[in-house]
Amino acid sequence: MASEEIKPTRSGLLLVRRRLALAERVHRLLSMKLDGMMLELIKLAERAAQERRILEEKYTGAQEMAAIAAMMEGATGVLLAALSVETNPTYTAGHRNIFGVRLPELEPVMVKKTLNQRGYGILGTSSVIDDTADAYEDLLEAIITAAELEGGVRQLLDDIEKTRRRVNALEFKVIPELTELRRFIERQRDEMERQEAVRLRRIKKIKAKRETGF
Repeated sequence: MASEEIKPTRSGLLLVRRRLALAERVHRLLSMKLDGMMLELIKLAERAAQERRILEEKYTGAQEMAAIAAMMEGATGVLLAALSVETNPTYTAGHRNIFGVRLPELEPVMVKKTLNQRGYGILGTSSVIDDTADAYEDLLEAIITAAELEGGVRQLLDDIEKTRRRVNALEFKVIPELTELRRFIERQRDEMERQEAVRLRRIKKIKAKRETGF
């Protein structure tokens, strides 16, 4: 219902008061949600930054192991060992709910493998190939974890911005407009009541004069 359609009547005043009370209640709830999401964002961002540092360390370590393996086994030997893996690593995607926000949850699948699952012959390769495979499997798990955390940070940022816009709209537009409308109707009703009181006093005086004949 538009504000222009509300009449300065008792029922109109009650309607505005209800709408104002609802807007203030929603504002309080959204403000609490916004505070909670901000705290969760700080914690998640700290975890994401820490995981990013771990990821960079594991990337450097994996690159170093690959270089050592290439020197010892040759680039062709490393490539053949990599191509012998039959099961591709992947992940399953889910979500968890934080303050009504769906944050991603990624679970690694077939990332860490046993020697048999890697496909290459144990006798045909040296331990440096295994160490390199371990390093890259650790790296891939770190990538999935970092992607989950950074995805959660982005999702929280988006929802925080949406919630902040709603809070600001309620605080600086909806609530002030309803408050002013309530005051306007109250002033209008006060004026109408004063006019009605004056009219009743005049009627009373007229009746009194008629009764007394003066």
